[in-house]
Amino acid sequence: MKISKWCLLLLAGVSAMAQAADRNDIPSCYDYAKLSQYRPANSGRELVVIIDQTVKVPLQIKNTSWQQIMRFSQPGDHVVLYQFSALLQNNFMQRLFDGRLEPLLTDKKIRDNQGMESLKNLDKCLSEQKQYFASAMGGLMAKSFAEKGDNIAKSEILDSLKRISHDLEQDENASRTLFLISDMLENSAFDSFYRNNALRLLSPEKALQQVKQQNLLADFAGAKVFVAGAGLIDTDAKNNYRSGKIIQQLEIFWRDYFTASNAELVSFGAPALNVDLQ
Repeated sequence: MKISKWCLLLLAGVSAMAQAADRNDIPSCYDYAKLSQYRPANSGRELVVIIDQTVKVPLQIKNTSWQQIMRFSQPGDHVVLYQFSALLQNNFMQRLFDGRLEPLLTDKKIRDNQGMESLKNLDKCLSEQKQYFASAMGGLMAKSFAEKGDNIAKSEILDSLKRISHDLEQDENASRTLFLISDMLENSAFDSFYRNNALRLLSPEKALQQVKQQNLLADFAGAKVFVAGAGLIDTDAKNNYRSGKIIQQLEIFWRDYFTASNAELVSFGAPALNVDLQ
């Protein structure tokens, strides 16, 4: 469906009345139609997408990740997109998108008491809101992935996850899903999962103990966690073999880490995520 000009103008803007604490990168269709007081309650679901900019992600995983997000996202959902990297001049953790898809107005009693023009404007805007969201998310995700030629040697995954957990609102009533697109290979001053330029075999128990000692655990408020890209191999690198045992130990470590960080690792895509987000 082609998006109409009036809806593009509406969705391209940001409400001047919005406060920083109430950021919403998808302007309200209910406000546009002057039906704000009839906006239904949100779904209570939150999707947090986190992209590791240090990893060269194959096009197939990029595309399937975007499709996963589109299948998951429904009216009333809150969607947030983060990008993280090593702390460099032009590469750092930032919240790129924070938007709320609005629920549909289905209450017949309310609809029967509204003007036809207002309802027409609302329904048309809401039907096109998902298209705008898909385009905005797709564009921002495309810019978040490492490109060919990028070479960021360090990867601050643990510190970035802790900072993101602090940045997120702690809503005990929200149903949070975390979608992490990363090779999950820490390489920082805190720890390195490499040795002699090759991925080392982790001792999950010892690695988690070190994380705890360095105060790197996070709090993700009971989130379900899905990973895509784990153990991705840079085809330009030497020693780029990943044994099944190495990946198994890597998954055990991250499963234990998320459990200790008030979350549940549901699926560990190494590298492809073959289940739907939920």
